[in-house]
Amino acid sequence: ALRGEVSRWEGQARQRERRLAEVERELLQSHAQRAELQTECKPRLPVTVLPSRPSQYVTQTVEVENAQTGRALAEARAQSGALTEQLLVQRQLLRELETQLHESQRSCTQLRTQILVYEGEMERAQGQLEVEMQSLEEEKNRVIEEAFVRAESEMKAVHENLAGVRMNLLTLQPALRTLTCDYNLLKRQVQEFPYMLDKAIVEAKQEICQVINEVSAANQELLRKYKREMNLRKKCHNELVRLKGNIRVFCRVRPVSHEEHVSTESRNMVSFDSDDDAVLYLSNKGKTMTFDLDKVFPPQATQEEVFQEVQSLVTSCIDGFNVCIFAYGQTGSGKTYTMEGAGQNPGINQRALRLLFSEVMEKKPDWDYRITVSMVEIYNETLRNLLGDNPSEKLDIKMNPDGSGQLYVPGLTQITVQCPEDINRVFELGHMNRATACTNLNEHSSRSHALLVITVAGFNSATGNRTQGKLNLVDLAGSERIAKSGAEGSRLREAQCINKSLSALGDVINALRCRHSHVPFRNSRLTYLLQDSLSGDSKTLMMVQVSPLVSNMSESVCSLKFAQRVRSVELGSASAFKRVENSSTSSSPTHDSVEVSSSVVLRCKEILNPHTLTATHTHGAPCV
Repeated sequence: ALRGEVSRWEGQARQRERRLAEVERELLQSHAQRAELQTECKPRLPVTVLPSRPSQYVTQTVEVENAQTGRALAEARAQSGALTEQLLVQRQLLRELETQLHESQRSCTQLRTQILVYEGEMERAQGQLEVEMQSLEEEKNRVIEEAFVRAESEMKAVHENLAGVRMNLLTLQPALRTLTCDYNLLKRQVQEFPYMLDKAIVEAKQEICQVINEVSAANQELLRKYKREMNLRKKCHNELVRLKGNIRVFCRVRPVSHEEHVSTESRNMVSFDSDDDAVLYLSNKGKTMTFDLDKVFPPQATQEEVFQEVQSLVTSCIDGFNVCIFAYGQTGSGKTYTMEGAGQNPGINQRALRLLFSEVMEKKPDWDYRITVSMVEIYNETLRNLLGDNPSEKLDIKMNPDGSGQLYVPGLTQITVQCPEDINRVFELGHMNRATACTNLNEHSSRSHALLVITVAGFNSATGNRTQGKLNLVDLAGSERIAKSGAEGSRLREAQCINKSLSALGDVINALRCRHSHVPFRNSRLTYLLQDSLSGDSKTLMMVQVSPLVSNMSESVCSLKFAQRVRSVELGSASAFKRVENSSTSSSPTHDSVEVSSSVVLRCKEILNPHTLTATHTHGAPCV
């Protein structure tokens, strides 16, 4: 590379020398032409010799005789000036080329010096390379010799192994033939395996389907027998309850509200039996308590589902039976919602009246019915007429003067209803006059016991039969703990009266359960008013309301235990009383006669209406 650089610089220097020689030749030519021109012009131009003066130059205009000679002279002068300028440029270029030549010579000298240095280093490197090549050649020969020796030893070992393999092949040939036969056999089996597998699967499916059908048939038969036994057990239980006259007890668990979900004590402590809808489990203090009732409604049960279970009792009042349905439970457990409902989702009260209207319309024109409604409340142990002009007027409970031994309330307002619109007006008036207040446990707590008394009087013009039944729907005020409800002043007195009346109800239930000779009905207005319903002359159903929350667990346990005590009370079997009027007899009570059906008719009625208990004809304002 350095030699090529030096050669390039030398070539450039020679080119510049040749160009400089050409410029010198052109300069010599221009000088020769100028001399020729001057020689030609000398004979024609007159020369004037002037005395010489020191330090002065005289410029004299000379007229040229020949115009052509003048033009030639001008051209010669112009060409001389151009050549002079070109000469100056060439001289300048010559100096630059000389400077570059000197620099090139210095560079060439330096490069020659470097070339010598590099050549010396290359000679030293070549000597080292030759030494290394020699050593590598020796190492290669040594490695080749070692590899050859090792290959010979390995070759001997391979020959020995090959000889052993040949011996093994000779001995393994029979085994190979055997394996070949086995392989062919297995190959045929593998080819036939999909068909065998399909056949086995089909047979297995057939056997499984047969077994499943047999098990399904057995399960269906068991399920049918189980349902039949359950229905039979319920019928036997209902028959036993009817014969004993026990109070039927239903339980309804209210749902948990959104506000209660976010509280710290929102755990649900109530569970249900999936196989038996009459069993309720309650977890209290780490123990599970079991309560056997007649029917248990979970929180998701609707108002329609609840009413379907009690509608047979409601319709029996048309046949002349007295029926009592009352809701019991702590405050805020949903008693008023179950009995009265809310808005477009009515409770038992409105649904019962609508059902009665429907049944009455179906029995026309053979029967003519008259339905009257009364509403009364017990507020601070005082009876109040909710449908009267003066709701604050105090009423009293007296014995019916007709000699039937039943109780009635003189002065109690009775309103005849003929359509659902009349029902709505009656309920609005009763709700407006009922006492409610706000407590810590319930924003709209009922502060009184409310009773809705529905009397259904019927007359059959063809047979002369008259029937009169009563339906008593009771919304008891909720029991409450004073410390939790925060009742003060008038609310405190209300709570005390409510708890006192409910305590008296517990004493009555305990006396009936233990079959005491004296039952303290007169200890409270509530128990005195419920005497007919609790003394065997009514079909009675108790709807106990409970809360599933752990914060209300003590009240729920008390309510359920009380419900079990109520369920064990035997009121005795009852019969319905009817009055028959002939065309020749008057309608006075002295001509009343009791019509007792035959055993066959009674049995048919029991099958059609398993809740049949007792009822009585009353005169005047009805009572529970």
